[in-house]
This record gives sequence, structure tokens and C-alpha cells, in this order.
Amino acid sequence: MEELKLKLKQQIIEALNLQDTKPEDIDDNAPLFGEGLGLDSIDSLELMVLLERQYNIKVEDPREGRKILASVQSMAEFIQSKQPA
Repeated sequence: MEELKLKLKQQIIEALNLQDTKPEDIDDNAPLFGEGLGLDSIDSLELMVLLERQYNIKVEDPREGRKILASVQSMAEFIQSKQPA
């Protein structure tokens, strides 16, 4: 799980072009939107595309998407739950 979270942080930084951010700057449980990383609705679309391209996971329900994209931790847990055992 730790390896997945690090990879996710690197992918988020790259996908959203967060040039001055390092993976260690992103807390696993910090909110990605609002106070935490400060992402916005355009960023959420980019993260949905990232999930689809990198992990073959498509999120249909926007309400579910909000919960999944709440933090790096929630994204990692969701990805793990969708991976074959």
C-alpha cells in the first residue's frame, strides 16, 4: 500500500503539473481539495482520467468520485479494492 501511495503522489504531481510539490509534501490523509492540496474541479477531472488510464478504473457516479478523490489514502484504498486478488 505504501508503494501505491508513493506512486499515486508522483502521478498526481505529474498529471496536475504541480512543479513545486514533492511526493513527501503530500500527506496521505490530507484533503486533496480545498484546504489540503488545494485542488479544484478541473483537477478532479484530471484525476479521474488518471485512474482510468493508469489503473483501468472508471468512476461513473460523481458522488462516489468525491469520496474516492478525498485523499491519497482513499484513492489507494479504492484502487486496491478494484485490483484482482
